[in-house]
Amino acid sequence: MKSAFSGPLEHIGCNCHRIPKSYKAGMRVDGHIYASPTLLEQVRKDQAADQVANVATLPGIQVASIAMPDIHWGYGFCIGGVAATDPAEGGVICPGGIGYDINCGVRLVKTNLFLDDVKHRMKELVKALFHTVPSGAGRSGRYKFDTKETRRLMGEGPRFVVERDLGTLADLEHTEAGGFIDGGDPEQVSDHAVKRGAEQCGTLGSGNHFMEVQVVDSVYDADVARAFGLELNQVCVMIHSGSRGLGYQVCDDALAAFRNCTTKYGIELPDRQLVCAPAESPEGKKYIEQMRAAANYGFCNRQLLMQQAREVFADVFGRSWEDLGMEQLYDVAHNIAKLEEHTVEGVKKQVWVHRKGATRAFPAGHPEVPEAFRAVGQPVIIPGDMGRASWVLVGAPGAMEKTFGTTCHGAGRAMSRMAAKADAVGRKIEKELEQKGVIAMASSRFGLAEEQPKAYKNVDDVVETVHDADLSRRVARMRPLGVIKG
Repeated sequence: MKSAFSGPLEHIGCNCHRIPKSYKAGMRVDGHIYASPTLLEQVRKDQAADQVANVATLPGIQVASIAMPDIHWGYGFCIGGVAATDPAEGGVICPGGIGYDINCGVRLVKTNLFLDDVKHRMKELVKALFHTVPSGAGRSGRYKFDTKETRRLMGEGPRFVVERDLGTLADLEHTEAGGFIDGGDPEQVSDHAVKRGAEQCGTLGSGNHFMEVQVVDSVYDADVARAFGLELNQVCVMIHSGSRGLGYQVCDDALAAFRNCTTKYGIELPDRQLVCAPAESPEGKKYIEQMRAAANYGFCNRQLLMQQAREVFADVFGRSWEDLGMEQLYDVAHNIAKLEEHTVEGVKKQVWVHRKGATRAFPAGHPEVPEAFRAVGQPVIIPGDMGRASWVLVGAPGAMEKTFGTTCHGAGRAMSRMAAKADAVGRKIEKELEQKGVIAMASSRFGLAEEQPKAYKNVDDVVETVHDADLSRRVARMRPLGVIKG
């Protein structure tokens, strides 16, 4: 059990609390944590806030070390952590600021079905999804790729599978960065990582990864919802997964390669989990090429997961997925570092924005927002726990001013997996969920216990925090109908 954070958290407005850089030796900037009064008590319960302070010691960090309201303890960076480093000032790239599951992210798929069309068929639908979509730790799937093809997945992104009739060009247009992070080099990825990824593309994995059937139960911004193609009582499918064993191995390889970089480049760190290298160093450049390649694989994984969901819906409802209107709304990464242009103290800079359990949230008019949404802003997809709700938000101007174009990524854990399992002893989580109108299936008997609703903060509180802070704005709320987990 991590001890509580006892350091200073000074309220500076807009649901933002500051850890002054005087708090800890070596801090180059302040820490900024976004939390409502409701969530602030939770923030103090572990040492995630201390991790925010540790990140503030990174060379080249700009403005502040930032954390979102879904903050909780992580490896190096807290989950919900954001940091921008300037390579022109010796700024570093830090694998702990991206995480083991490179390009873990979420994808939302719309349908033209409504609640009345599916509510009596949920058990059939969830069972079909569970038996079709591979889930669970280490699980392989129906799609097999040899070494050359796996490297092509990393080099080309989902276009590689779309060209094999596993999706459409519209899917790519509605994916962050078009589903392709330029500058990745699959040849820099180790053979071991490639081997781990060869049979896992198109699989959910374990932990908090899921595929969930949802219904829009509230619309908060009718104009933006219309632009996104969302309406009340509409059925959607949300997919949460990442780069599986391949991304994990890329991170593991980088941590080993960076082990001596702190000494080599004279970097002093308060936590060895923050091991890093200057972004412009040979070690830094190699990891960036590997990380980008793994990110492209992550987009491919969610593309193939979506295609399997489309096929299941077509089979259950006896209509083609096209006829069911199963169009992708958007796909966004929330474990990644990207070189982006931001204005820092009035000066435009190219900075490495690390987002670890945090979502890009660019506002209307930003050139990187897909043309279909540029007039309103980037869709932001926020999964919650499987007993309450998930959200669609839209990027807001305040994010560009305060958080390098970033918002939250989910509800955020309130209990560790071990504590959640202990809490669930003697209970049947699937029965509790069914009483709430949610059909749930998991490949592991511990999966539902670890991921029970009680293990998470209330996502409505998290969303209210970022909405009020103008980091992203509420568009629509979805409640779960059925879910499969690893």
